[in-house]
Amino acid sequence: MNNSTSQKIIAVIPARFAATRFHAKLLQKLGDKSVILHTYQATVSTGLFHKVLVATDSPLIYDEITNNGGEAVMSLRTHESGSDRIAEAIKDLDVDVVINVQGDEPFIQKDALQKLVSLFDDPSVQVGSLMRPLKEESEINSNSCVKVVVNKNNDALYFSRSVIPHAANASATPDYYLHIGVYGFRKQTLLNFTQWPQAPLEQWEKLEQLRYLYNGVTIRMAEVNFHSIAIDTPEDLQRAQAKLDLEKK
Repeated sequence: MNNSTSQKIIAVIPARFAATRFHAKLLQKLGDKSVILHTYQATVSTGLFHKVLVATDSPLIYDEITNNGGEAVMSLRTHESGSDRIAEAIKDLDVDVVINVQGDEPFIQKDALQKLVSLFDDPSVQVGSLMRPLKEESEINSNSCVKVVVNKNNDALYFSRSVIPHAANASATPDYYLHIGVYGFRKQTLLNFTQWPQAPLEQWEKLEQLRYLYNGVTIRMAEVNFHSIAIDTPEDLQRAQAKLDLEKK
């Protein structure tokens, strides 16, 4: 584990069984392991965390992790978001910073998580997340690709499914950034988040990170070159399997 900081930093993977677009996607086989087990083991193997924990509503996912030597906890309540599920899991734990790794990210990389963890060396940072440059027009214009604009300190100014910034000057070539949905939170900030009502901006954009901005909490962004394959559809699983097969050659 990384000992560069005296802070106690853990990773929590929220793992919901039901998924609108791809039912039980976290238990789908990718090679010889499930998607969630790949994600869990990849997160553990970074060596960055005091603890890695899966928080789930599913006995099947719980058993998948614990039967393979991992650590999991069953959610006691129904949750609207992964943040709420994580908050319940960590409220009684002795921890300073919590990193939220999405359960459908089997290829999560150490370098990306290291950059996120390092943001919390700055005591003023309450929430951190990741972004990467967007170059493809199809991604820039896609509503499923969440864009972020930042200030000179890399603090997020806004997140949107729309194209931001808007190039009102036809000769301008703006920099576009994709928001990668991996977060870090200081424990109390996350607990505070779960007590706030949904913000209007959050409801309009369907982006829960806007609740922080609406309530005056800054989100510090780190730029990475991490190209993930999040498993949202059967086609994503096929792409992930092709990547895994290529890596084994």
